[in-house]
Amino acid sequence: MRIFNRNIRLQDVTVLYFTALAALMVILVASYQAPTNAVDLQLAWNISYANQEIYMALKVAQIRYGVVLGMSDRGELTNADLVVLWDSGTKSYFGDAWSDSEGHVSLDSQQDYKLIEAKQKTDGFYLLFKRPFSTCDPRDYLIEDGTVHVIYGFLDQRLASLEQLNLSRIHTGIQRVLMLRPDTPSPTLPPDVQTLDVVAPNVIIPSQETTYWCFIQKLPENMPKSHIVMYESVITPGNEAIVHHIEVFECSPDVRDVPEYSGSCDDKMKPGKLNFCRHVLAAWAMGAEAFYYPPDAGLPMGGPGSSRFLRLEVHYHNPLLISGRHDASGIRLHYTPSLRRYDAGIMELGLVYTPIMAIPPKQQTFYLTGYCTSKCTQTALPSGGIYIFASQLHTHLAGHGVRTVLVRGGKELEVVQEDQHFSTHYQVSRGDVLITKCTYNTEDRSKPTVGGFGIMEEMCVNYIHYYPRTQLELCKSHVDPGYLQKYFNFINRFQGNDQCVCGEVSVTEQYSQLQWDMFTGEVLDSLYNTAPISMHCNQSSARLFPGEWDNQPVPVVTAVLEKPRYPCEGGAVPTSQPLTPPV
Repeated sequence: MRIFNRNIRLQDVTVLYFTALAALMVILVASYQAPTNAVDLQLAWNISYANQEIYMALKVAQIRYGVVLGMSDRGELTNADLVVLWDSGTKSYFGDAWSDSEGHVSLDSQQDYKLIEAKQKTDGFYLLFKRPFSTCDPRDYLIEDGTVHVIYGFLDQRLASLEQLNLSRIHTGIQRVLMLRPDTPSPTLPPDVQTLDVVAPNVIIPSQETTYWCFIQKLPENMPKSHIVMYESVITPGNEAIVHHIEVFECSPDVRDVPEYSGSCDDKMKPGKLNFCRHVLAAWAMGAEAFYYPPDAGLPMGGPGSSRFLRLEVHYHNPLLISGRHDASGIRLHYTPSLRRYDAGIMELGLVYTPIMAIPPKQQTFYLTGYCTSKCTQTALPSGGIYIFASQLHTHLAGHGVRTVLVRGGKELEVVQEDQHFSTHYQVSRGDVLITKCTYNTEDRSKPTVGGFGIMEEMCVNYIHYYPRTQLELCKSHVDPGYLQKYFNFINRFQGNDQCVCGEVSVTEQYSQLQWDMFTGEVLDSLYNTAPISMHCNQSSARLFPGEWDNQPVPVVTAVLEKPRYPCEGGAVPTSQPLTPPV
């Protein structure tokens, strides 16, 4: 390829342009392949918040006829915003492009990706380019807080014109990243920090799609009360695409001895005492980085009044049914005996893991909402309230978005978190409501998707990190089961089924027996938004706080906060610009 060189070194660009800096590196690899077969492509980027621009550096170890990089709403190859480098046989070109609903690629009339440098070096081919967060071009992806689905592909033949390219016919991949995040330095850990690895004991991952593996581990003998100040994942090399998420729970101090156990969390023969290991110490999911506590808080572990037993839970997602793979993944806890001012806590918000909540098939957008009601916060929170300093969101494959808002006096006061962007401090007072709303897409499914632990089932959860610690461990909801049975009775009668077996078979079976159409889905949506709910206002012991928690009214919210978008001047689309000169 001919190289167009503007004599701008990457180091110079970094110095000149990045006033508010966020420097990250992502290695894009093909899932489930051994490192020797990995796709050797790297993407680095820096953010200029002052100019509202992102600078990207793409490195490809071996490039033949071109490369494609892009962004789309959910990682689709269709309707994607693309930047393409391609070889026509006589020249090489760089351009801003887009794909249509069938994956066909066309050059964009508005060229918003600007080439800064293209250079062949000894270790690979480098591209340096930039674009604004918002271009006001309807074909361009709006870069904003939260997960960005990056797609990439490699051209295996020359292209006389870009219109010959169809993304469905080339080798492609996807990687999910957080682009707009300041590169704040990692806090310094105290000099007396110690580590404790809570990891799977070299288990053989079962050759099935979904496995939850449980393992009981003891704390060191006579361990004094300490504060966890940081934790991070420990993933066995080669298993990065199979280890879906990990949690570490502390057992209830009321349970004196918890038997040793290493096996499936769903095994009916597992010790019953494992059910009393519910207090979350750490939670990690794919894409999460090391988690640091603020300087004035730490998560308590050890000492009088605590349990010596921890339960590790690893979710393995193994759709290729790989067998014989060993794993020792888990979480590394960094803790100090020098106690900080506040004991921190972790609380689960959202929906209870139950098939009572379901998403109809063939839905482009369907919402499920979980509540932490004012009755629960009034019962469980201290008079001074709590401070939320971070949160972690989680769904399964159909989840397209998660949003938690703080409601006070019937009005949305703050967006606590949206997507996976960590929030600043929010004060939650007694009597406040926390609403977690998840967005799902099931267009590719022919059967309803129920709530549960399996990867093809769904979750809607937000782990909020807060201080001072309370006994409120879980504040979740689901629709009242009695009203759900009324829904099944009504729909069965409407569909002409007088022999309804409602209540005689499982909820999952009742959902699957319905004839799903627009009316059935709309009535279910209406039920979820209006019917009474059952609250799970649970203590750390996994027991409910005293009170009546069934058949509770849905909290009423009169105002909705809208997330601001990047403005387009005058609402007009900028004028077209010529294609960047050939490389």
